[in-house]
Amino acid sequence: MKPVEKTRTTQILLPVFHFIPLIVRKGLFISLFYLFYLVGTKTRLITIHNLMRSFPEKDTKEILKIAGGVYRHFAMVAAEFFDLPYITKDNIHKWVEAEGVENYQGGIAKGKGMLSIVAHFGNWELMTIAGPMYLKPFYIVYRPLDNAVIDNVVEYVRTIQGNSLIPKGGSGKTIIELLKENQLIGILSDQNVSKREGVFVDFFGRTACTGVGLAVMAMRSGAPVLPAFMARQKSGKYKFIVKPTVEAVCTDNYENDLVVNTQRFTKIIEEVIREYPDQYFWFHQRWKTKPWQKGRGERVKSK
Repeated sequence: MKPVEKTRTTQILLPVFHFIPLIVRKGLFISLFYLFYLVGTKTRLITIHNLMRSFPEKDTKEILKIAGGVYRHFAMVAAEFFDLPYITKDNIHKWVEAEGVENYQGGIAKGKGMLSIVAHFGNWELMTIAGPMYLKPFYIVYRPLDNAVIDNVVEYVRTIQGNSLIPKGGSGKTIIELLKENQLIGILSDQNVSKREGVFVDFFGRTACTGVGLAVMAMRSGAPVLPAFMARQKSGKYKFIVKPTVEAVCTDNYENDLVVNTQRFTKIIEEVIREYPDQYFWFHQRWKTKPWQKGRGERVKSK
């Protein structure tokens, strides 16, 4: 599998930023994100509100400390992004240590393919580099970014180690066929969706409308689900955390199974966030869709 073809802008942008020493780049991005924290009132308030509602046991001082840590963390993720194309099997150890690779090996040996729980946590872009090195190249279900220039840069980096991209819309049939070939599929499963696209499950004590795509594919295929996260450690390196696989619950109550499985997957994401609270994308309005809001019609059931 070949990487996405680079545009002229991508060809220039990546090496130019990579030329700046990482320590300098981190300083620049941390300063820039701190400025965003100060002047971006709406995003800052969303972040603080989400943290206060999710960790009611923490006082204001601790919440503000975590909020600042969120901005700092993603500043470093942004700074590190320009080094990702230059990570190889020879230097990956300087960036990442892996934990639980045997969970992947046991799951893929079943021959049903694998689905992976992925969240906007830690450095998920680094996972597109480390994943193929520690596991195997995989397929990423994604929605193209609104900015075409940034989208090309991100797509190129995500595919440079042999991964392939699957556009989100109408990807179900493609995923099922790939699972039959014993492939690994990564699906981001932690963003707010409309009532038509999701079900409501508990996430940090509040009902969050959550996409059912992962549950549908797991139930239809019987493929094991592999939770995988890239968490920054105090040393500055990352830990590639590969957790034990999860088998989908399948009964004669399809709609209930969607809720049960989606809740189980969401709980795994919540657990890792609780361990590293400043490494989650709290800027996002995760609880935006409300149960009492009028829907846009019934959710389409998977056949």
